[in-house]
Amino acid sequence: MSSKQTYFYHDKPVFGLDIGFNSIKVMQVEAGKKNKHTVLGYGITSFDPASIKDGVIIDIPALAQSTQSLFAKQIVGDITTRRVAVAVPSTRTFSQLLSMPRLPKKDLHQAVLSEIEQYIPVQIEELYIDFDVIRETAEGIDLQIVAAPKAIIDSYLALIRVLGLEAVAIETTINSSSRLFVRADQSSVPTILIDFGSVSSDITIYDKGLIATGTVPGGGDSFTSLIADKLKVSRQEAHVIKTRYGLGVSKKQPEITDALKPMLDQLGKEIRRMIRYYEERSTTQGKISQIVTMGGGANMPGLSEHLTNSLRLATRMCDPWQNLSFDKLQPPSSSEKAMYITATGLAMIQPKDAFV
Repeated sequence: MSSKQTYFYHDKPVFGLDIGFNSIKVMQVEAGKKNKHTVLGYGITSFDPASIKDGVIIDIPALAQSTQSLFAKQIVGDITTRRVAVAVPSTRTFSQLLSMPRLPKKDLHQAVLSEIEQYIPVQIEELYIDFDVIRETAEGIDLQIVAAPKAIIDSYLALIRVLGLEAVAIETTINSSSRLFVRADQSSVPTILIDFGSVSSDITIYDKGLIATGTVPGGGDSFTSLIADKLKVSRQEAHVIKTRYGLGVSKKQPEITDALKPMLDQLGKEIRRMIRYYEERSTTQGKISQIVTMGGGANMPGLSEHLTNSLRLATRMCDPWQNLSFDKLQPPSSSEKAMYITATGLAMIQPKDAFV
């Protein structure tokens, strides 16, 4: 395996491309010894959200122009390869845990297609479907199924072709983010992962692999909007209030807490549902023992304490950078680092997860 990794990273390097709600992030790293990685290049730029509709890139020329501008003017360090791993939003995909009897490998794919039709509200013909075996028992196997609309995947591939890049992997944002969590401390216990995006938050149960995923509306930008509406201030002022005070102790804490309560209550409800789902189906006696947050919205002061108190589970923010060195490059600010979670996870993709 080590020789394969060396070949992959040094002879055929790859960079991560994360297209968010209104921003594009890229990151390239180089693997070193003892699970350490060094950043070779990174960058971020914004684009008009109207370029994407329902997850599909509808204005490829505009998004291509923004990406080309990023490469030309806004890269810190250097992106040395045209091979790219790209993430699609988890909120636009369908994920399902299935338990099935043991079957010959040649029969498994058709059995999955037949079984999953009852869970996904979209015609199978309109989806790309992939699955991984996450657990094998004497009775059968547990599979993690991920399905993504062909219209979304095809639009991403069209953009990559216009950019003159070579796609080596496409995966969900939560898959990419969890790759960093695995490299961080305390990843060996059953955990709830929450990846706060701009307008939605992905929730995942991780227990030696991704067990179940879910998405709730609302993310970092939603926090800002709710604070702006409640305090009757501009979005720019609300962003400053969110990043400086958030749910922490301040004169405006009661108002901010009241403004964010509906969204946080919905988040808590989905987390409790997923915990019940896990505990009812778990083949071990393991219990969810922690919540780990990541993504731009996770930076809000007081958020970890709020989740700890409301869910009675220790909550902390993921520190994926402990095994990542920026070497001589100027690192992004602490608030910006969280935005690179997905792109960095993509850049660390293993050869076995790439399709070329």
